[in-house]
Amino acid sequence: MVDQDVADDLEGLVDLVTGMEDIKSMLDGLTGLAAASMSSSTGVPIECAVTLHRRKRTATIGGSSGRATVIDRIEQSLGDGPCIEALESGVPVLLGDVSSDPRWPEYRSALSAAGIGGSLGIPMKLEDDAGAVLDYFAPVSGLFDEQAVDDGVRFADMAGKALRLAVRIAAADQRAENMKAAMDTRTAIDLACGIIMAENKCTKDRAFEILRSASNTRNQKLNELAESLVNRFAAPEDAKAHFED
Repeated sequence: MVDQDVADDLEGLVDLVTGMEDIKSMLDGLTGLAAASMSSSTGVPIECAVTLHRRKRTATIGGSSGRATVIDRIEQSLGDGPCIEALESGVPVLLGDVSSDPRWPEYRSALSAAGIGGSLGIPMKLEDDAGAVLDYFAPVSGLFDEQAVDDGVRFADMAGKALRLAVRIAAADQRAENMKAAMDTRTAIDLACGIIMAENKCTKDRAFEILRSASNTRNQKLNELAESLVNRFAAPEDAKAHFED
């Protein structure tokens, strides 16, 4: 892989992270870049899927094509194959020739039926107890030579860093959404308590007790009851906390 190819792959990964809508779309785009990079290395169209392992669960979560995703899921259902072994060992695992390699007979049969001649699993480093593997599929055997494997490892190293960043961004966005939802709920409850205080000439603590008692009596969530009470006196958007996006 020449320096310009590395630069192009890095630029593509950066664009994926900065423009991602969610992790699934990012992973689909990542496998597309991985397939294109490996296709450039081998000179033959290559397909790719990505498998995630987290908390003792393994699942295919993206692919450069529908066929790549289906083939990778077959391996997950069998629980045995180069991708699984790469996850467990943390090193690339090559199935260079589907017709002659004695390992994973059931999986090799599935690959052969799908018109796949060789497969290569390359792990990506994530964080904590999570791991991921890029699973490449070649239409003929013998394509994944030493240079192709080295190129795949270099790409996986960059892709793993991009994926870790994407996961952190997604987690931060989720925390922000949860905080905003909590603030909106707190705002509605405070406003509802204010309404009850005005109507009943009582303290805030007493107003909250009245609201909670009504929530229990009606078997309705406290925040939902508060919002319905506030909406009787104001537009729905007035019961939300305001943030600058």
